[in-house]
Amino acid sequence: MSNTNEATPPERIPVMQHILDNPFLLLFLGVAMPTVFYIVWGVMEIVTIPVAK
Repeated sequence: MSNTNEATPPERIPVMQHILDNPFLLLFLGVAMPTVFYIVWGVMEIVTIPVAK
């Protein structure tokens, strides 16, 4: 008598579930992503300032 669970491979956990299950990764992404966006936005604003004559 063999158990049918032994023959089946373990179920793969999706990558997005790994990300959403990790609170420290979520904290890092919640701080890092807005920081990067604001830096890029600031650089774009500085580049669009016309040069004084």
